[in-house]
Amino acid sequence: MHRVRSYRRRDGTRVRGHTRKDPRRGYARGGRDNGWLLLGGGLGALVALALIVEFVRRHPYWSALIVFVIVGLGVTVLWLLRRIRLRQAAERAELDRVIEATDTMTGSEFERWFARLLARSGCTAVEVKGGSGDRGADIVARAPDGRRVVVQCKRHKPGNRVGSAVIQRFAGTCFTTHRGEICMIVTNGSFTAGDGQILARELGIQLVDRTVLEVWAHAGVAPPPIARLWHPAPPT
Repeated sequence: MHRVRSYRRRDGTRVRGHTRKDPRRGYARGGRDNGWLLLGGGLGALVALALIVEFVRRHPYWSALIVFVIVGLGVTVLWLLRRIRLRQAAERAELDRVIEATDTMTGSEFERWFARLLARSGCTAVEVKGGSGDRGADIVARAPDGRRVVVQCKRHKPGNRVGSAVIQRFAGTCFTTHRGEICMIVTNGSFTAGDGQILARELGIQLVDRTVLEVWAHAGVAPPPIARLWHPAPPT
């Protein structure tokens, strides 16, 4: 920062000159100010502690009553917070069972909604990966039998369909890039008929549409096609 100063020469001429302010002076003054603040805060805390000790010594019964009231207020606040959390959890659990709740969700909310459904269905290590660099893997998890699950979520407005191009792109990354052993595309809409569904059947990619998802969410148990993948029959 520059400062403008003026001075007179010996011949009486007034001259204006610029000087640069040394920033280190401001830093040093700021450090001293902080030191005084810390010192003042420490002294204030000591004085407050001394006053509290003196009050307790002179008024032991009032002190006990004040402590009792403070503890009671704290317990009441904790109890109210717990009740609020339980109510919110119950409301979310109810919404998690209703497919219509997904119609007003954002894409990321739908991903978290289905991740909770996977956890309810027995999956472990459920992790939402959705983002600009997910390359089609919105959710990864471990199936009940330990295999890696890779999911792509598509939230649409009611009546909208997931096209074949989406299925083909996911087929190119779910097994090789994401090392999926059980791969699925989940939507609250439907899938268009065509090459995409044929490719999904050939590669074993599970397509979960609104009808299947509605039953799955309400029951909290994977539908038979998915359950058979998670719990394959023992060889005979």
